[in-house]
Amino acid sequence: MQSVNIRTAQNVGIRYQLAGLGARMAAFAIDTIVQGVYVIAIAYILVKINLDTTWIWMSLLLPVLFYHLICEITLNGQSIGKKQLNIKVVRVDGSPATLGGYVLRWILRPIDISLFSGGVAVVSIVMSKHGQRLGDMAAGTTVVKVAQEMKVSSHELINNLQIDYKVTFPEVRLLSDSEVNLIKEALAVNKQQANVKPVLAISQKIKSYLGVQSDLPPVKFLYTIIKDYKYVTSQG
Repeated sequence: MQSVNIRTAQNVGIRYQLAGLGARMAAFAIDTIVQGVYVIAIAYILVKINLDTTWIWMSLLLPVLFYHLICEITLNGQSIGKKQLNIKVVRVDGSPATLGGYVLRWILRPIDISLFSGGVAVVSIVMSKHGQRLGDMAAGTTVVKVAQEMKVSSHELINNLQIDYKVTFPEVRLLSDSEVNLIKEALAVNKQQANVKPVLAISQKIKSYLGVQSDLPPVKFLYTIIKDYKYVTSQG
């Protein structure tokens, strides 16, 4: 499976798999359904209120034309379909796509998708090194799988801790929420993609930053860090 490397602000490399053709087509199908439902709803409302002015119809249907551009800009590289399939648009080097990149993808979308019923997009995605359609090639972007975030609230974590819970690493007070979220992301990548490299890298960095030593396995160490952090911060 092809992949791209993403380097976070904390200088930890995380490898993401390129989204497969099937996932991209499924996301496209969902987006098409969403747009279709919108068009039917708008048409029904306008007919009901007897509005037949062309410019009104055109203005209300503009969101369909700009759907993908608006979604990718406002949803950080995702449309509703991409969000459901857990994929997103990024630059080939793994960094977030730029506004100009989103615009280029959108401008070339008719050629990619409409020409030969999407045949151009399919062929270019399959044949290109980074799974890119023409719009991606022009914008320097691609589409990758993203690991699902670990959605565990502080309340849930604390409830799962014993009343007499003992903090293993009191040094966790030095961490910030963003650093703990990075730990969660590394654990999610390990769980979703069986990719242990981010876990190993962030474990070493956390030990070095906090000045702690531990014989715990990397995954257990990071989960302990998260629990300690939640407990310590909940105590004020």
